[in-house]
Amino acid sequence: MDSFQGSVSSAGENAVAAILPLLKLITLTLFGLVLAHSKIQLVPKSTYKILSKLVFVLFLPCLIFTNLGPSITLHKIIHWWFIPVNVIISTAIGCFLGWLVALLCRPPKQFFRFTIIVTAFGNTGNIPLAVVETVCHSSDNAFGSDCQSNGVAYVSFSQWVSVILAYTLVYHMMEPPLEYYEIVDEGGEIEEVPLDISRPLLVEAEWPGVEDQETEHSKTPFIARLFNSLSGMSPSTVPDIGRIEEEADEGIEEEGQSSPKSLRCLAEPRMVRKIRVVAERTPINHILQPPTIASLLTIIIGLVPVLKKIVYSSSGPLEFITDSLQIISEATVPSVMLILGGMLAEGPKESSLGLRTTIGIIIARLLVLPAIGIGVIFLADKWHLLISGDLMYRFVLLLQFTTPSAILLGAIASLRGYAVREASALLFWQHVCAVASFTLYIIVYMEILLSYI
Repeated sequence: MDSFQGSVSSAGENAVAAILPLLKLITLTLFGLVLAHSKIQLVPKSTYKILSKLVFVLFLPCLIFTNLGPSITLHKIIHWWFIPVNVIISTAIGCFLGWLVALLCRPPKQFFRFTIIVTAFGNTGNIPLAVVETVCHSSDNAFGSDCQSNGVAYVSFSQWVSVILAYTLVYHMMEPPLEYYEIVDEGGEIEEVPLDISRPLLVEAEWPGVEDQETEHSKTPFIARLFNSLSGMSPSTVPDIGRIEEEADEGIEEEGQSSPKSLRCLAEPRMVRKIRVVAERTPINHILQPPTIASLLTIIIGLVPVLKKIVYSSSGPLEFITDSLQIISEATVPSVMLILGGMLAEGPKESSLGLRTTIGIIIARLLVLPAIGIGVIFLADKWHLLISGDLMYRFVLLLQFTTPSAILLGAIASLRGYAVREASALLFWQHVCAVASFTLYIIVYMEILLSYI
């Protein structure tokens, strides 16, 4: 009887330990929602955009710099290899689940790829950081005295692979289909008229200034032009694929190379040529954003003992700068949750995705994927792929399967001019439903992880 009461008491304590951090985050989000609500409007939308830019260029880089740097060493980087691998695994499993949702729920044809990628690509940055910060805020947390520094370091170390996936896989998967555009022939020239779209706050939430990153191919079905068969289209509506392919050669011709084009065509097969053109049109330069630069700089400093001592040592000459950055970084989590509240205050946009598909994506992303993630991490632990005895390491790995779809998807949707309203509506309902799913799974995670003790 005593053992039963003890187990019940222990389960209750674990549940409280899991729920309290979430209640703190929900409270911060509610403040943001109330301040931005249309009936109150104590804080205008423009202020939230400025705040999101501060998070992007200042608060988040400071948080990464001050927490990842002291923790990182070459030995730890070698042992942390499973963190980026886990991001790829969760994305791959999410793609499979999204494909099943698309097959079963049958969204409109133009949203088939959107359904797959929005199920696959989760938030591995701001929300895990916020959860880790609140879980570690209490001095009697279950993860020890190094809870915050280790947790933030693990989350930060995973971001580089997420950014690469965002600006390669996600960017091209979010390409608008050909039928999304109205092609008008005027005087022999082809003019593409994209549908009118709006820019909700979520566009600015994780990528401020996204509208400045547009190129001539951002809002066009570029890959479809390059690879799809257009033989069924009339000559007047066929995009000039040859011109697109030849653009890649202009730089070479300007440099004065005398090789005839015929020789180059013989040396480079047409398919290889197309792949090269796509690679050149991939916005890989967007990877070097302030948080990514902070991560790279921190890793470099952390791997050089002399630099690490100068910057992070309590007796180092630059210790006062590190302390200043630490003070600034404390604004990250409140700001992120206030922005999330402001995004939710806008409410769901009109969506053509369909109720059945929306529910299918939410169930797959928030309920099925975390359950699969528990199995993945259990097998990885059983095969001795994880750091022995490090509970926070496992907690961060599990969080990568648990978060709703990345808010960055809204920014990429806006950049590509495709499914902006659908992304806005889906992200709204996912974050609303995530309150329940997060509570459920964090309680489960606490039960599992504390069983190691």
